[in-house]
Amino acid sequence: MHTEMNVTDLFLKLLSFPSITPDDAGSLAFIEQYLDGFEALYLNKEGVKNLFLYKKFGEGEHLCFAGHVDVVPPGDKWESNPFVPLVKDGKIYARGAQDMKSGVAAFVQVLKETKTFSGTLSLLLTSDEEGDAKYGTVLMLEHLKNIGMLPDSCIVAEPTCEEVFGDAIKIGRRGSINGYLTIDGKQGHAAYPEKAVNPVHLVAPRLGALAGINLDEGDADFAPSKMVITDIRGGMEVTNVTPGELKIMFNVRNSTNTTQESVRLHVEKVLEGIPHTLELKQGSFPFVTRRDAKIVKVMEKSIDAVTGARPKLSTAGGTSDARFMGAYGIDVVEFGVVNDTIHAPNERTSIEEVEGLYRVFGEVVRRFSADAEKANP
Repeated sequence: MHTEMNVTDLFLKLLSFPSITPDDAGSLAFIEQYLDGFEALYLNKEGVKNLFLYKKFGEGEHLCFAGHVDVVPPGDKWESNPFVPLVKDGKIYARGAQDMKSGVAAFVQVLKETKTFSGTLSLLLTSDEEGDAKYGTVLMLEHLKNIGMLPDSCIVAEPTCEEVFGDAIKIGRRGSINGYLTIDGKQGHAAYPEKAVNPVHLVAPRLGALAGINLDEGDADFAPSKMVITDIRGGMEVTNVTPGELKIMFNVRNSTNTTQESVRLHVEKVLEGIPHTLELKQGSFPFVTRRDAKIVKVMEKSIDAVTGARPKLSTAGGTSDARFMGAYGIDVVEFGVVNDTIHAPNERTSIEEVEGLYRVFGEVVRRFSADAEKANP
């Protein structure tokens, strides 16, 4: 059992673990011991560690806090040791300060201090969010489903705020579809183009119709989905031989209004009559939590109570482990500190934001429980 700390001290402690993916560096064992009143469930595979801690206070709903203890490699150009947190001018510098040990410290401290709740409180932590995520959160959720312990609502404490703390909650994320397109031609001599079939010439007039356009109209939650070309290559890097094929790679960050199949149909329509092959891979699926879901409303009220801010509900940005929660039908939101130095040298956040996040999460737990009691007097 560890002596109880305040949230800033806990944050500094977590930052000192050099937990580069998929190594948790002992941080999960530390958190398990710190939350000594919670039941622990580990699920480890291929060097990845996953920890689920839970405590049943009553018969009400199950609220889970989730996140990751792993961080990306620090890289160069740090002005201090990335795993010896530096406190300077009210800010804390260390790898993982924003992404996302600030969030972990905030909800672990709230769980440590919570004495009453209407249902079950839990946390789910992985050491493989920054990596392939193949044996991380998704594996633990599958196990929780099998044993009947999936949460009703979840908060992923990723850094979500854009300009000031409290300005944004993520209620969903776009999916990601990767495309690998090959345009077939016939290699030949540049001096005799009539004897060759140049795939660049075949596809060039249609590129504008293929990419850079809206694949759907968007809606209240998502901006329109777009196809973005990320790589084009063909030929032998000489000036007298035309290419036999042209390879194009692209990505679509898709909303719930665009599917892998609709992307395929779009490509086939634009390239009709041009010999080609197309491979699509869905890297992640889009999800959105209803704006009137309890966890969304409670989070909005809690942020307002602590900061006075009226956060916008966003689905912008990349991906996170929240996508796995959404796939299991769990009402999930993301909320954390300002995101402006993640993965960069000298990553940092402010003590004020970490303490604010801790207060917001404490308010969430109180309001979530109070709302349940009102509904079931």
